[in-house]
Order: sequence, then C-alpha cells, then structure tokens
Amino acid sequence: MTGNRWTFLVLHHEDTPVRQYSLSTRSVRVLIAVAVVFVAVLGGLGVRAALDGSARIDAHRLQSENRALTAQIVKFHNRVARLEKTLDGLSQKDARVRSLAGLETIDPEVLQAGIGGPGLGSVRSYPLWPVDSAAAKDAFAVSYDLSALERRARLLTTSLTEATDSLVAHRKLMEATPSILPTNGWLSSPFSKARMHPILHELLPHEGIDLAAPTGTPIFATADGRVIHAGWLGGYGLTVEIDHGFGYTTLYGHASKLLVKVGQHVDRGDVIAQVGDTGLSTSSHLHYEVLLNGRPVNPTNYIFPVVAP
Repeated sequence: MTGNRWTFLVLHHEDTPVRQYSLSTRSVRVLIAVAVVFVAVLGGLGVRAALDGSARIDAHRLQSENRALTAQIVKFHNRVARLEKTLDGLSQKDARVRSLAGLETIDPEVLQAGIGGPGLGSVRSYPLWPVDSAAAKDAFAVSYDLSALERRARLLTTSLTEATDSLVAHRKLMEATPSILPTNGWLSSPFSKARMHPILHELLPHEGIDLAAPTGTPIFATADGRVIHAGWLGGYGLTVEIDHGFGYTTLYGHASKLLVKVGQHVDRGDVIAQVGDTGLSTSSHLHYEVLLNGRPVNPTNYIFPVVAP
C-alpha cells in the first residue's frame, strides 16, 4: 500500500508475468462493503430457503396428519353406524323377550335416552376446535353419538336383565305349579265342600279328588318340589306330601307303597308311590289334593290336558 492506494500483485504461474493492480483506499472499502452485503444477502437467502423448506415439510406433515385424522373419524363414523344397527337388533330381541316375560316393551322414545345427555359440552369446548373447526365438529359428532349409544346399551342391559329374571321366575313358577294327572285312573269322586263319606256316612268336605286305579299303578309328582312327608297319615294311610314352593303343596294318599323319602327333590313326572287302599278306603284308588297357601283348591283346575308320564 502506498499513500492512499492499495497495490495487488497477481501471479498465475512461475512462467507468467506478474500483474499489478492498484486501487484507492476508498475503492477497497467499497469492494469490501459490496462483498459483505453480498455475503449477507446470500446468507439471508439461504436461511429463507431453509425456513421455506422446513415450512413445506411441516405443511406436508400436517396435511398427512389431517388426512389420517379425517380417515380415522370416517372409520369411527362407520363403527358407530354398525353399533347402532346392532343395538337396533338387540332392541327388537329385547321387545320379544319382554313380551314372553309378560312385561311391557320399552317405548321407542325411552330408548333414545342417551341423546342430549349431560356432560357432552359443546363443540367449541373441544381442544381441536382452535386448530381445525371442521375436524372438531366431526369428532364432536362421533362423541355425541357414542354417548347416546352407551346410554342406550346400558338401558337395554337393564331391560334384558329384568326380562331374564322375570322369565326365570316365571319358569320356576311353572315348574312348581301342579299341572298333570297324578296317576292313570278315572275320577271316582270330585272335589266337594260337603259329600257323604263312604265309611263314616256323614257329610264331610272332600278336599281333593279320588282317582280309581288298580293297586300298584304308578303315582306321579305333579310338579317339581321337595318331599315333606312320606309315611302313614291318619285316614289317608300311606301318604306323600310335596312342597313345590310359591305356596303350592300336594298330597297323595292311600298308597300301597312309597318310593320317596322326606327331603328328597322330585321333578314333575317322577314316580313317587304306587296306588293302594291303605287308611280309610273302600277300594284301590288315589286321593289327591292341591293346596295353595295352606287352603285346599280344586285339583281338576290344575290338571292340564296332557297325558301323565
């Protein structure tokens, strides 16, 4: 550098002449400033390009996530639709079961109890709302439908449980209700509040029916129950008494032979004894009584039109 000028020597190769350039200090400063600006511009462009690339990557990622979220919401909508169809089928079955159980069917409006239930809030309360209102609406709709279906499912569960319990109780009542002819014989004396006793020769209540049959003819339990007496019982002779539950008991008198013992469980149609003429009896027959809550009732009202086993 001489004075206010800068001298630059440029040497390409050893065999080439040396070139000399001379610039003023001001020119050098201008060149340096231009170089700095150029580098800064290039740096800014590089940063912008990097940011733009990152933004494009983020945008692409968000678009992919949105597509995946939309596809997932569509799948949930389809699953909700299938679940609703399944619950519709259960509702129809529930109506049939309740009808068989003697219960009233659930009103269709009651089955919609889940719709508008508490705790759903509003779509604007969803965290997704500030990010994507459309997706938030779809997600809220799915949640809304699921809430309704959940409550409907709980209602159907309760209803089916009630119907099942009713059917079980109804079945047990049917099993405990005397309903068949206790022996293969013919009616020789009906139920009566006053009849002439064939041996005592006085008017006495006849609290059962007499079925004439040969000695040794099987006697059947007319309903499920537990034997509470198996032995001699005054004028009834050899007698079996069965407690069927629900207030029903039955008595089988004048047997020639007993085939059960006290405490034994019997099913309808089981052979419990054989016809005879023990006790106060003039011939081989079965004296059969049905009592409801301890009071004698007409046994013929408890003999359905079926053939005894």
